[in-house]
Amino acid sequence: MEKKFEVKLNWKQITLLSVSVTFGYGFILYLLDNELTLKNLVAQSLIYGVAMTLFFVFLFPKLMNKLVGKRIDTIKPSLLADEVPEREIFANLFRGLEGVGGKIFLTNARLIFKSHSLNIQKGQTNIAYQDISSVTKRKTMKLIDNGIKVTSKEGKVYCFVVNNRDVELQNILDKLNL
Repeated sequence: MEKKFEVKLNWKQITLLSVSVTFGYGFILYLLDNELTLKNLVAQSLIYGVAMTLFFVFLFPKLMNKLVGKRIDTIKPSLLADEVPEREIFANLFRGLEGVGGKIFLTNARLIFKSHSLNIQKGQTNIAYQDISSVTKRKTMKLIDNGIKVTSKEGKVYCFVVNNRDVELQNILDKLNL
């Protein structure tokens, strides 16, 4: 059950990120910097864009692994005496505007979200399975198909962001027998 958190990008993602960061950052610098001639400005902007790409595509993921990886790997929820964790899911839980990073733990008794220590809003959210009225798919920012919405019988809504949404949604539904 022990998972190691690591940011991994495939070559397609690296290429897409490289091109978009290079040209996006370069274009912004092009618009902001009007002291040079057009020819020098374009070259300077592209150089800045390539430098930022190297940072964000290659160095930033390694830095995030160092900073966040150990914090993610050591997340342990507070459990009840007879409670056993059965599945861990890397996730974010929206608490207001903040997407709080951490893990969902599916136990034999409840769904638990435990945040990592780098968040502003820290803590553990416990949702007993018998208190859940529905679990549905949702879109993050109404665009991205990576969200799960858990609604309690009292009407409280918990919006999560996960990888492999369909798989994780089914894992939660299996625990609820819905």
